[in-house]
Formats: sequence, C-alpha cells, structure tokens
Amino acid sequence: MLLEVRDLQVEFKTRDGVAKAVNGVNYSVDAGETLAVLGESGSGKSVTAQAVMGILDMPPGRIAGGEILFQGKDLLKLKEDERRKIRGSEMAMIFQDALSSLNPVLSVGDQLSEMFTVHRGMSRKDGKAKAVELMDRVRIPAAKERVGQYPHQFSGGMRQRIMIAMAMALEPSLIIADEPTTALDVTVQAQVMDLLAELQRELNMGLILITHDLGVVADVADKIAVMYAGRIVEQAPVHEIYKKPAHPYTKGLLESIPRLDQKGRELYAIKGLPPNLMHIPPGCAFNPRCPMAQDVCRTDVPPLFDVAADRQSACFFWKETLDG
Repeated sequence: MLLEVRDLQVEFKTRDGVAKAVNGVNYSVDAGETLAVLGESGSGKSVTAQAVMGILDMPPGRIAGGEILFQGKDLLKLKEDERRKIRGSEMAMIFQDALSSLNPVLSVGDQLSEMFTVHRGMSRKDGKAKAVELMDRVRIPAAKERVGQYPHQFSGGMRQRIMIAMAMALEPSLIIADEPTTALDVTVQAQVMDLLAELQRELNMGLILITHDLGVVADVADKIAVMYAGRIVEQAPVHEIYKKPAHPYTKGLLESIPRLDQKGRELYAIKGLPPNLMHIPPGCAFNPRCPMAQDVCRTDVPPLFDVAADRQSACFFWKETLDG
C-alpha cells in the first residue's frame, strides 16, 4: 500500500471554539491508482490533504489523532526535516489556484529549476535545461522561448500545466491534486485531466484527486471517497457510485448534476446548508438535510457499513438508498 490514512482527526482552535474539520477519516491509495475525494466546500477534503502533505497551519490547526502511513512509515512520527525531504521528492501537491501558488516575481523557469538545484544538487544551467524539458513534457508551446517568462504571462490553463510540471519534476510516488481544474473552462479542464492521467500512467504514481465536481472524475478515478462534515460517508469503485449510490448525500450530489435527458426540469439541490463544524449535529451529521432521516439518525453516529466488497456507506438505511 502506497498511502494509508487511519482514523485521522484534525481540529482548529478559534475564538468561538474548536472546529472539528476532520473526524476519523480512513482511506488508502496504491501505486498507479486514482482516488477521488468528493464533497462540498468545508467537508474536510483539503484539510485531510494538507495533513498528509505536512503543510497544515499549526496553530491554529492540530492533528488530534490518527496515523498517516506512507510506504509503511507513519509520517506523523517524523521530524520536520524528515517530512521536508519526502515533500517534493516522494509526494507532491497541485494546488487549485495556480496564480497565487506560483511566485509572481520569479520566472517559471527559475521556479521549476529550483526543484533540481535544491533537491538534486544540479547547477543552475542544468536546472534550467530540466525546466525546459518539463515544460515540453506538459505540452507548453515554445518552452525554450517561454522559460524566462513570469506566471502572469501565461493563461490559466498553462499556469496549471506549470503547477503539474512542478509536482512531477522529481517523479514522486504520490500526487495530491486539490481541485486542479477550478476556474478553467470545460475544454481546458479535459486537457488538464487527460495530461494528469497520462503522466500518472507513465510514472505509475498514486493520485488523490480532490474535487466537488462529479463530472470531472468520471473517466479518471478508480474509486471514490465522499466526505461530509469531516467524515467519509461512502467509499466505492467509481462505476458503483455512479450506478447506484448507497448514501443519501451521494445520491443528492449525483442528482444535482445537469443531465441532457432532463431538459426543462428544475435542477435538484440538496436542501439546507453544510453544518457548522463547531456545532456538528448529534447522530449523523447529514440528518438535518436528509429526506430519509429517522430517529436513530438523530442520536447515533452511523459507522461505515460494508455494502459489498470494497464498498462502504455510513448510513443506517443504505439498503433503502440503493433500492430507491
């Protein structure tokens, strides 16, 4: 197993109290496998990824419990300098806002070559040659001429390609892509996802794709983990989720996608708002918004029930959801 997250818990201390952002998350990803992590904003997707990468702001954040096993080694027990050696070389992250993630006063060539001069001890000349090679690899036209340009001189799609190039630079075993297609048009989204999938196959990397867009992951993911209020509420192979969701929240997300065969109908929306993480409702956190909620849902926290092989749902009424 490449990465295994066990019972991860992350809290944020604020003036108003403690926000429980991640509440016992368990998931895993193997070499060459793509795990898509889905959920609304505030569900804990990105916080989990930041904890895995070791870039969580502490304080105010705090890892309250759990294990993060990378190639069998618990990252939470490593010293910061040991974690730093793993970041970039063994695991890397692609952020959703490329413009704010790239340094505006350094050329893209300098930022790409730094990966090799710092981590591999290369000369600046060799590092620049590697930067051009990387830009070619992610299909940036005229890479040799553009290597000295700055982030603002590239389009949004090209900046995201540069972020992918930086993440791929040292050929890590694991890539975490945090909403890598946000704010890109549909055509560019498809190009970026195809590029990621191609590079993943080429290097046999594990890929964690964080998104709220079910349409983006349909063709690239092997399995899906759906998060709500800091917990995973459903895990399944991608085709099983799309065929028959086993949790009312997943079902609501799928029904919220516009469909060609429902032209003229009002688009479905999940009622209510995600819970305040400082005041998560008792029982199932989704119960105030769930059309299937019953008394047990308001008092007991549902475990992840085994629905089938490699499939779980945190719903007392998963059978009724599947049949509905």
